[in-house]
Amino acid sequence: MERVLQVTADGSHTLFIPEMNEHYHSVNGAWQESQYIFIGAGLHAVDKPVIHLLEIGFGTGLNALLTWKELEEVLTDKQVVYHSIELYPLSETLVSSLNYGELVWPEQKDRFHELHQAPWNQEVALSDRFILHKIEGDSNRCAFPTNIDLIYMDAFAPEKQPEMWSQPFYEKLYAHAADGAVLVTYCAKGDVRRGMQAAGFQMERLPGPPGKRHILRGRK
Repeated sequence: MERVLQVTADGSHTLFIPEMNEHYHSVNGAWQESQYIFIGAGLHAVDKPVIHLLEIGFGTGLNALLTWKELEEVLTDKQVVYHSIELYPLSETLVSSLNYGELVWPEQKDRFHELHQAPWNQEVALSDRFILHKIEGDSNRCAFPTNIDLIYMDAFAPEKQPEMWSQPFYEKLYAHAADGAVLVTYCAKGDVRRGMQAAGFQMERLPGPPGKRHILRGRK
């Protein structure tokens, strides 16, 4: 699929897929959206020294970069084992065009490329606090890690990727989550909230980032 580089409202990049009429991140600000939802409402909501995290959709690697930065600069008493599943990894050319390293973490801008250069399908300790395991495959078919403490549900929108927002998929997430696990997603649709509730998650709507009214957070 063709991917077109675009600049969002906060100066950070996103990618647009004309074939799907879909963006990887909010045009109202890719960086601020990811920081608000996945770091603020997600990572900071888990009170464990070692957090086993599952991300649905590695995508541009922005969520992973923000998580790593937060561990190194703010949550210095925590470690994250970061599992991320992606069916269509980006090319090196596309990765090189994204400005996340320079914009988000200029003091350590090369770490963005370390994320993408890490081998697939094996754990790699990128620092004492951040262990990355990128899984290349279909989230509906590949095995999930067990005892997940935090889920970044960041697949494309339900109308674009309905198979990622189905009842069996919610139940698969719940079955692999540890007691007390947290799930966060940008999608606040009523049928998504009800489906996740039916799977067992206790769901709440939270105020959203700029350009978005609500987001969802669930707990097991």
